[in-house]
Order: sequence, then C-alpha cells, then structure tokens
Amino acid sequence: MRKYLFCEAGFVEKPNWLPNCWVNVECPTQDDFDFLKNDLKVPASFLHDIADTDERPRIDNEGNWLLTILRIPIVERNSTISYTTVPIGIITNNEILVSVCYRSTDMIPDFIEHTRRKEIAVPNKYEFILRLIYSSAVWYLKYLKQIYNEVSSAEKELQRSIRNEDLLRLMNLQKCLVYFNTSIRGNEMMISKLPKIFHEKDYQNPELLDDVMIELRQAHNMVNIYSDILTGTMDAFASIISNNVNTIMKRMTSLSIVLMVPTLIASFYGMNVDIHIEQIPHAFSLIVFFSILLSALAFIIFRKIKWF
Repeated sequence: MRKYLFCEAGFVEKPNWLPNCWVNVECPTQDDFDFLKNDLKVPASFLHDIADTDERPRIDNEGNWLLTILRIPIVERNSTISYTTVPIGIITNNEILVSVCYRSTDMIPDFIEHTRRKEIAVPNKYEFILRLIYSSAVWYLKYLKQIYNEVSSAEKELQRSIRNEDLLRLMNLQKCLVYFNTSIRGNEMMISKLPKIFHEKDYQNPELLDDVMIELRQAHNMVNIYSDILTGTMDAFASIISNNVNTIMKRMTSLSIVLMVPTLIASFYGMNVDIHIEQIPHAFSLIVFFSILLSALAFIIFRKIKWF
C-alpha cells in the first residue's frame, strides 16, 4: 500500500505522484514494487536490503540514490515478544523521497498527523530523515513506559504467587529491551554520519539535530535503566525461588527424621530375638506410646530451631 504525501502545512495526501512529494509504502505489494522500480527507477538492491528484518541502521548510496535505514519500534500482537523493532528504509534522489517498510506501524500515521496538527514544514530530505528519527525516539519512549507498566504488573502477580507464566512474561519483556537497546544504539551511530553526507548549507539545521540526539539519548538511558531494573527483579525472584526450595527441602528432611523414629523402634522390636517385655501387659501400647513421645520430642526440637 502506498500513499503520495505532499508537504504544505504538514503532509497532505495527493491522488498521484508529484516531484518532491513523499511516497510512503507500507507492506508493499507487487504493484508497489513495479511502481518503485519501473516508474521511479528505485534500485532493486535497496528494496531487498530493507526486506531483511535483521538489517542494521546504516547509510548506503548507489549512483545518485541514497538509502538510509533506521529501526523503529512496533507492537507484536500475535507473538510472545510484545515489542520489537523493524527496519524502515528512506530512499532519496533529487526529486524523489520514498519510505519503505514491510510492516504496518503506528508511528508513520502518527508522524503524518503530527505534522498536520503542528503545521510543520519539511523543506528537504535531510530534515525529513531527522524528523522521522525523532518520531521513532518518541515512540521508543512511549513503548518503554508500557513495558515498565507490564513489568510492575508482573511483579505484583509474582509477589502473590510465583508462577512460571509470570517469569516467562518478564523474560520476554527483557528480550524486548534488548531489541530496543540494540536498535537505538544503531540509530545513534547512523545519525552521527548524516551531517557528513548532508553538509551543504541548505541542509543545515543544528537545533533539530540536537533535539533528535537528545531524544535518542533519553530513550537509550531509559532502556538501560529499565533493563537494569528488570535484571535486578529477575535475580531477586530467582533468589526467592531458591530460598523457597531450600525451605521446603529443610521441612521435608525434618519430617522424614520425625517419621523415622517410630520406624526405627518398630524395626528393633520386630526382630526375631528376645525383647524381654513380651510378658508385660500392654507392651505393644507402651512401644507405640514411646515412639509417639520421641517423635513429638523431635518435632518440638525442630520447631525451636525453626526447621518447621
């Protein structure tokens, strides 16, 4: 699916392609590929690179064409990994500006709506790339807050009862933070190279570049903070689980010792030898009473040393 967007007071959708308009392609079909390759003459190698889900953020060029790949966050609704990142490619030429993403995202419609609401004018492709990276950093922060809320919810569930489902939930959220951390660092490294490419005076916008770098650093710091918190939480619950296992094993050992006492006495008096009390009335009852007494004494001792 592709849209033609022209920047007036924000990006406005047009029915057909115009020079210097933005062609936004999401989940491209064969018709979209034909239009990009045959009508706009976009290099096919660029489209293949963007299709790689593991493609790292980078900048590449082929002739007059420039490819800028960054990674943006998305929500996985039918996966155990709730949040992940995907590559989006920005392909530019003298009069052509194309973005290609093989997944549908919430970020792009929000970015378009934001430019309309704020009546933002995007004068050139360099500023377009910067604003798209800025929008991705904002969405990283938004999803990080949602991840933190899910971590807090899982912690509350684990405080009531430690279940494997909640531990797996925390582990999957930790994977999300790893994906975010790697992608944000890649975006930071990629954006540091942009001023060397767009070094002409017409492209200079140091204030916007500083804002983008600040937002990316904030997202990176938040990822590290939440990752440290989650790691500490996982370690704490691992210690709690280990302590609970030790407590259970200690109680089971104490119980086995208490039950061993009557078994030991019964074994002695079950031997085929003279026990010298067979003539005593109620000898069996006395043996049972003595066994119970010793077991109770052992139980009291273990209670005092808090093994029960």
